[in-house]
Amino acid sequence: MAHVVIIGGGFAGVWSAAGAALARGDADLRITLIAPDEHLVLRPRLYEPEPDLAKVELSRILGPIGVEHLRASVSTIDTARRVVVAGGEEIGYDRLVLAAGSRLVQPHGLPGAERLFDIDTLDAARRLTDHLRDRQDYSAVVVGAGFVGLEAATALAGRGRVLLVDRSDVVAHQLGPGPRPEIEAALDELGIERRLATTVTEVGDGYAVLSDGTKVEADAVVWSVGMRASELTRQISGDLDHLGRVPVDRRLRALPEVFVAGDTAAAAFDDEHLVMQACQHASPLGKVAGYNAAADLLGVPLRDFTPGPYVTCLDLGGAGAIFSRGWDRRVMASGAAGAAVKKQINQHIHPPVDDAAKILAAADRVYLELPFFPRDDEEAAPAT
Repeated sequence: MAHVVIIGGGFAGVWSAAGAALARGDADLRITLIAPDEHLVLRPRLYEPEPDLAKVELSRILGPIGVEHLRASVSTIDTARRVVVAGGEEIGYDRLVLAAGSRLVQPHGLPGAERLFDIDTLDAARRLTDHLRDRQDYSAVVVGAGFVGLEAATALAGRGRVLLVDRSDVVAHQLGPGPRPEIEAALDELGIERRLATTVTEVGDGYAVLSDGTKVEADAVVWSVGMRASELTRQISGDLDHLGRVPVDRRLRALPEVFVAGDTAAAAFDDEHLVMQACQHASPLGKVAGYNAAADLLGVPLRDFTPGPYVTCLDLGGAGAIFSRGWDRRVMASGAAGAAVKKQINQHIHPPVDDAAKILAAADRVYLELPFFPRDDEEAAPAT
């Protein structure tokens, strides 16, 4: 029996499995997802106060659609032999989907780096939550004023004092100037101090030292700087982009028998942009890559990757949220109106469970423009 193997249990991996099951229909095709954990972790929600709520049992998604789950980590991909090694066992494949995700880039040579916290994984988010649980008026330093750092900082500001540090001379450098005034206003409202064009040079017991020589109190130093694709990409291609991602064609094929999805794929969003390492792209990438891997074996026409409009929604804690549209990130809603959109998005990223028909129907929706996403010809919701 032909075999599709999927590496990764995040958004891209789970939706690859569903996409492959959708293409399979009633055909004779084995589908196996390889991931070490029993849960899909809703990574974009790990900044929230209770990270254990941000998970879904994989068995409730994979079981109903007839996908096997091998709980193991992949160490080797042998594309010549069409074999992967997981948990010391060789597993053969006819088509492979690499959807192994990305990881936070840890600092090298930083004194006290072992004291750093992050929210990159469920275990890491639990560690931070447990460390600060029941503490009031703590001092936290968040390193990195990008998307993750801003959500972490504004969440932490609800119960403590937060210092936000970034090498750039502006906050949210990667988000561009569009939403910056609203972000700055939210940080001011929450009393979050900023030290820009600065970084942390040492982490001690209850303190951090900044690159300008300042020593500041810090019950927790949260690192949120830099993401890089799984190292498994190196076993697929020697031609990786600056994030370590594998170049793919419009059908997400990297090699004749290998498709790539999610944070490991350098896929074209349009003529000017590559996809972002974010769940809003990981999910449709997975749906298309998994479908195509199975369709390729079954002689079914393959699908092009055609994602819906690019949007961002940034949670700003007690100051609400910002919802923006387009690559210039035009702010469509902020404050309480933005928070309402963010709540709906966080609910939407939960996949259907226990119902094969609903799971497969969701796998069939690649181009998705949700009804609460304002169109370009609509007025932005007022800031509140």
